[in-house]
Amino acid sequence: MSQIEMDCSKRRVWLFGHFGLTNFGNESTLQAFLFHIHRLMPNAQVTCICTGPIATANAYGIATLPISRTIISAWTPESRVGRMFRSLLLGAPCEIYRWLDGLRTLKPNDIFIIPGTGLVSDAYGLTGWGPYNLFKWSLIAKVRRCKLLVVSVGAGPLYGRLGRFFAKSALALADFRSYRDASSLRYLKSIGFEKPRDRVYPDLAWGLPLNHAVCNDARGRREDAADHRRIVGVGVMLYAGKYSVENPEDKTFRAYLDKLVGLIQWLLARDYNVRLLIGDLCDEPVIEEFKSTLRERLPEYDERRILHGNVVTVDQLLAQIAETEFVVVTRFHNVLLAFMSEKPVVAISFHHKVASLMDAAGLSEYCLDINTFSEDELISKALQVEKNAGKLVSLIKERTQAYRAALDEQYKQILEEVNA
Repeated sequence: MSQIEMDCSKRRVWLFGHFGLTNFGNESTLQAFLFHIHRLMPNAQVTCICTGPIATANAYGIATLPISRTIISAWTPESRVGRMFRSLLLGAPCEIYRWLDGLRTLKPNDIFIIPGTGLVSDAYGLTGWGPYNLFKWSLIAKVRRCKLLVVSVGAGPLYGRLGRFFAKSALALADFRSYRDASSLRYLKSIGFEKPRDRVYPDLAWGLPLNHAVCNDARGRREDAADHRRIVGVGVMLYAGKYSVENPEDKTFRAYLDKLVGLIQWLLARDYNVRLLIGDLCDEPVIEEFKSTLRERLPEYDERRILHGNVVTVDQLLAQIAETEFVVVTRFHNVLLAFMSEKPVVAISFHHKVASLMDAAGLSEYCLDINTFSEDELISKALQVEKNAGKLVSLIKERTQAYRAALDEQYKQILEEVNA
């Protein structure tokens, strides 16, 4: 063990983020980061400040705290006037208590890390895991003289002035900042945040330990199956709303589902089976809605050829991806996990992060915009992926190795930073 590792291994490490709920992308990020923290700082005391503290504690066996502790929950008025009165009477005192509680919790020489995910956004509001609490905990960390590191985060959109203020202020406090893609760095520059030492490193999920047992188990299930048709994975995603555009329209989502139905019709006719994939448990109701649309358009299709099983862990999702020849997906981490599984991808981009990932991998020609793509374009891209699969797999392997090496470099820099 190096002297750097020995010096910082006994420190308290605090992780902050939207973890422990239903999003497999966020969970893959936390899973990967914890693996490397335990590898490099084996005696560190790790606590995760997150949106799902109970689930995170159960899943990873670490101490947890809620991002925003509930102080008083007994009185929730129904009227607007009552809610305003409650906010004035209880909101401010409770929030002051949370600030004081945070100041008591963190100690000098602690390490406070914001690891990955698309945390720098107000698309889902200012509170919860939004910019306000990001700023609050970052400021508390600096007041308590902690090391503050923002590691491979995604940024945008930030629509409101307060959201931009809180996000930019939190980032400015950090001792170390890196972003998971060039598009996040460009976005922050476009809203007036630019620091000369900022870096771009790959998404932290690229550092997941490769689980060959998962892939081998998936291959074994395919070989044992009675139906030996090849499988294509098709990801179905709940519409991203304001995370995609400032003024989302339901017709965009309806058209997205209809075009996926057209793709599946083409895949079935081409003698593929289809594995429906999700990236968040909130996608499950959309799967059922999608199946209903499929039955309306293709009333005579064989339902046994549309594969769909429950998924509650990242490993289970990886096992489903491992069964496929290639995938057509929308969620960012479905694209990334497919690459890690050495599967060619057609990506339907709902956010700049998806297009940026495909571009960085040298696969931008296989990326379509969710707002403008056509069914014919989607089928054409699937046909190209089918034709060029061998070349694409070689390129994906090369990129994966490069990304994992880049993350190893970043972890060395993190260790040097926390020990400086």
